[in-house]
This record gives sequence, C-alpha cells and structure tokens, in this order.
Amino acid sequence: MISVRLGNPTDAGTKPWGALVLPVVSTPQVTSVSPPPECADEVFAFLADDERAGEAGRVSSFSRPLHDPSKILLVGAGSGDSKGWRKAGGALARAARDAEVTVLGLPREAVVTFAEGLWLGEYTFRLGEPRAIDEIRLERVMVLAGEPSDLNELEAGLDATRVITRQVNFARDLTNMPSLTKTPAWFVDQVLSQGVPDIGATVREPERLIEEGFGGIMAVGGGSAHGPRLLELTWSPPGATKHVVLVGKGITYDTGGIDIKPLEHMQLMRKDMGGAATVVGATLAAAQLGIQVKVTALAPLAENMLSGSAWRPGDVVRHYGGLTSEVHSTDAEGRVVLADAMAYAVAELAPDVILDFATLTGAARIALGKTTAAIFTDNELLAKSMEQAAALAGENVWRMPLADDYLKETIAEIADLNNAAGNPGAITAALYLREFAGTLRDRWLHVDMSAPSWSAENDGELRKGATGWGVRTIVNWLSEGVQALG
Repeated sequence: MISVRLGNPTDAGTKPWGALVLPVVSTPQVTSVSPPPECADEVFAFLADDERAGEAGRVSSFSRPLHDPSKILLVGAGSGDSKGWRKAGGALARAARDAEVTVLGLPREAVVTFAEGLWLGEYTFRLGEPRAIDEIRLERVMVLAGEPSDLNELEAGLDATRVITRQVNFARDLTNMPSLTKTPAWFVDQVLSQGVPDIGATVREPERLIEEGFGGIMAVGGGSAHGPRLLELTWSPPGATKHVVLVGKGITYDTGGIDIKPLEHMQLMRKDMGGAATVVGATLAAAQLGIQVKVTALAPLAENMLSGSAWRPGDVVRHYGGLTSEVHSTDAEGRVVLADAMAYAVAELAPDVILDFATLTGAARIALGKTTAAIFTDNELLAKSMEQAAALAGENVWRMPLADDYLKETIAEIADLNNAAGNPGAITAALYLREFAGTLRDRWLHVDMSAPSWSAENDGELRKGATGWGVRTIVNWLSEGVQALG
C-alpha cells in the first residue's frame, strides 16, 4: 500500500522534492494551480499548451534536468469536487513512475479523498508473472497541505480511509479470483484468514444446511462437486442499539444451470459473488473502525453448475421458513439463495434493518448503465439515507419503483412464488425478494449492483476488473445513515 505522509506547505523549502505533483483544478471559467516560484514560469508555459490538463484523472509531466524538482507532474482534478480528487489520486497511482513524489497545492479538505483515490487506484490483481510496466510503482507520497493544527484530524481521516480501502481491495481480490480456485469453501477460508478481532463466525456446510431447511441454497448448489456454504459473520460492539443484517449474493460461478448461459454471458461469471464480497468487506471494516452498530453479514455461497444432481426448471424449492418457489429458470439463482438468507435473518436474528447486495439482473444495467446500482425499498428514510451514503462514497445509486402492479407476475401455479417472473426484470426480482423480508419488509432495502461491480477499463480510482462496489457506501451508511431511521 502506498505510504502517505503529511506535512505543511512551509516544509516545501526544507524537504527534497522527489518528483513534484501539482494538482490542477479547471472549470470553464478558470484553471487553478499553485506552483512554487522556482518553477512557476515553466508550469504556466506548459499549461498554456495543454488545454486538457485540468480534466479529472489526466496526468501530464515534464522534466527539468539539473533542477530541483527535476520532474513535475500535473494531475487534473476537474472542478475540484470529491469525485475529481478521487480520480486525480487514482490516476497518479497508476501514472507515476517514481518511487516517491511530493504533492503541493492540495486543499486541506481534499487530502483524505485524494489518498482514497491513491489507494484504490494502485490496486492490481495478477496471477501470472509481473509485467514490466508493473515493476516501477509509486511507493511513497508526501502531501504538503493544511496547517500544523490540521494534521491530527487529517491523520485520523487517513487511518480510517486506509482501513476501508484495504477492505475494498479485499472484496476486489475475492471477486477477481477465477472460479477454478474460488469455491464456496475457499471463499470462507479467505474471509476467516483475515483475522479481524472480535468478529464472530459461523459456517454452515451442506449437511447442516439440509438439516436446518435452507432449501434454496442447497438447490442452487446441488449440481456442483463443491458444496454450498452459508457464512455468517457478526460484529457486536458492547452498547450497540441497532442491529443491521447485510445479505450478499455469493454465486462463486454461474453457468446458468440447465438454462445454460451463452458463452459471452458466462465469461465473467466469476464476479457473481460480488455482493457477498461487498457485505463481508464492509463488516470487517466496521469491526476494524469500531462502528457502534451490531452488524451481521450473511453470505450464501454456491456454484450454479450442470450435473445429474442439478436443479431443474419446474422444480419446487422449499426455502428456510417454509415459503416455496417454482423454478421457472435455473439462471435466476441469485434471488433463490438470497431468499433463504433473508428468511433466516427475519426469523432468527431480530434485526432492525436488512440490506441485500446482489449482482442480480442485466435489466438493472440496461435501465441505468454501467456505473449505477438500482436500489429498491418502500421506506423513504432508508432510501434517502442510502442515497446520501452512496453520494459520499462516490458510488452512484438510483431508486427504482417497487411497483405492486407486477406482483401478480411473481405468483406461481403450484408454489408460492416463481423465481423468474420476467420483465421488468429488476423490479420483479425485487418484488420476489420482498416476500422473504416478512415482517421487516418496511425496513428492507435491495441493491442490484450487477453493472457497477465490474469496470471494463481503468478509470480514476477504478481498475479494470472488480470494483469492490458498495463497501464504502455501506460503511458510510453504518456510520451515519442507520441512525436516521430512529
């Protein structure tokens, strides 16, 4: 992890520069940069020839042989909002080919967000030999910003952000890992090996899942040689007055089952456990930060495979608690494992709120694009608090309607519900899940995060591949939003 140290702008004359990084804030009206006097003329001359230097995430550089600083990097922060500073940090982490840089001209209020971008942007995942481009990496950043009286508060902010970004990157690791390795048992082992103090853990293996009636998880995982699991993590600080259950879809690979996917839709199905990675990462972060909310994370884990023991279209699945689902598609498996976990939470855990996170439908991506998650809830305060938490994290959400007009589509002929009610697909999936929220349906929120869980390219703080989407939003919500519910 890149080392970030803080200093004051007055230190600039007494410390070696290394490469000097100057943030550039640019609006249609003005471009702002704060170079030191010894290189100001060169910086402004360079900017005069580069009209795009202030674009968020753009990095430009030029050398000054035999001078100090010998190299200057101009990092665009757009209009200077939090999104721009994250992009600037992420872009610098990837573009710098110097072991150490000094950042000058960063506003005090941007320090933590810029560091967040650095730590997210430096992330890499590679199982093969390192490429030459990966061998020269930024290691240390000196940030000169603020007054001496600011440093303690900024250091505290950096410490918390360091914890959160580590868990985002852990969620990325889990999601990026190919499914040849990533079985349900492997996922559990990786989480337990994190060794976070004061976290309770229960692991249900197939025999216990059958005994306790988790028919949905067993049906989806029944076709695989790698049996399913239900991982339950608990952070329970003394004195906590709220209990939140986080449920995350954990399909470690999805072939579609007997309703098999076409190849192009199956290629990235190792990411279909992104929801489980998110809720696990957020819970571990909550414990490390000491957030005063009891949190239980439920990760129903299964491979949706084809074999002689796989579930079939037309089967009826009996969930935890007794509700039944008629299988209209074995490729609508995520909601079936979530249903078991939600029903268990309502019946046994007595939470105040249930949030579920799932890479659930392509319909949400079609509706909202590649970077925005759909949220569904009947609770206005819950919706607003989640929107605020997501905005603070720079993770886009959009509330979609839970339209009861489509509820009839979820009713099955020979069971209580059918698991693939058809279009509008994201809405009917949410309505199906709401039935398993039971008495907590007015304190339940569903997040369909299929699109933003994966990035097709490097973009600001995002690296190509898994994004760890939702970890930061959940931590923000646990810190502030849950209290707004009363």
